[in-house]
Amino acid sequence: MVGGGAARRSWGAAVLVLQAAWALVGGQVRYSVPEEAEAGTVVGRLAQDLGLEAGEAEARRLRLVSRGRRASVEVSGASGALVVSSRLDREELCGKSAPCALRLEVLLDRPLRVFHVEVEVTDINDNAPRFPAASKNISIAELSLPGSRFPLEGASDADIGSNAQLSYTLSPSEHFSIEEETSDSRTKSLFLVLRKPLDRESLSEHRLVVTASDGGRPALTGTVQLVISVLDANDNAPQFNQSVYKVDLSEDAAEGTLVVRVNATDPDEGINSEMIYEIDTFNPPSASDIFTIDANSGHIRLTAPLDYETVPLYDLHVKAKDKGWSPLSGHCKVVVEVLDVNDNAPEVW
Repeated sequence: MVGGGAARRSWGAAVLVLQAAWALVGGQVRYSVPEEAEAGTVVGRLAQDLGLEAGEAEARRLRLVSRGRRASVEVSGASGALVVSSRLDREELCGKSAPCALRLEVLLDRPLRVFHVEVEVTDINDNAPRFPAASKNISIAELSLPGSRFPLEGASDADIGSNAQLSYTLSPSEHFSIEEETSDSRTKSLFLVLRKPLDRESLSEHRLVVTASDGGRPALTGTVQLVISVLDANDNAPQFNQSVYKVDLSEDAAEGTLVVRVNATDPDEGINSEMIYEIDTFNPPSASDIFTIDANSGHIRLTAPLDYETVPLYDLHVKAKDKGWSPLSGHCKVVVEVLDVNDNAPEVW
């Protein structure tokens, strides 16, 4: 019986040596643990997996040696279990690399043995999508055609796998939608798409919110506000506040007298709303020597004497032209009625 016990001990020692050799040469002890696991969480029954008997882990000083940075796991006393000792953050440890593994060495005394242990830190959905900035300013020309696309910078997610697969939604808008496009490189491009023509005069600025949702359960979200400024196009002609201006003017009015001020407005902005005035047509043609208009103010003044007996009525066709790249014009008519004064003595034949 004594000989049989010695044989069993010899066989057990041989198994341990073989396990150590396997660890050194061909394999590793592998475990996995989710990131953010609480301190004290058991990663694996290390002593048991190394073939150690009860109490042997403590007697032979089973201990851990990490490679490089602090391991965040440790061997627990007499049990020989591998447990979490401090917070594990997969993104801090490995960034976007997958899988994320801690490579450790375990030492055992009497005799000295070295085992290789690999602990994979698995991802949990603990990071929300993040856009580069909280808001983004976009300028879009008023005359942009429906279907026009404007690239957007998408969000990023520090997680991996499905926890980092993002989808996008846009706050309700009758003018815009959002589209994702997968290129040949398997990266997604994000676009803001114009669905309905814009009118700066009706609404010069649109504020929308893009929401990015990841694939985790529950999903986490991030947002960016789009501030869309509509750039003016010269799509409005000047309009006079009256289509016809009627003026009564005494025939003895002095040169330089203000006849009337015509006024037009343009709802565009910038140079598209700035305008110049001119008298387009004189009726009769001789009126061109009698009336003049200030191109900037629209003031029409008398530049020569009137004579009721010669011409009692004048029609002036006035044009206001804006300064846009493709100028637009508005028109009105000024009717000047000359009032007779007693400036002629009776003539006796």
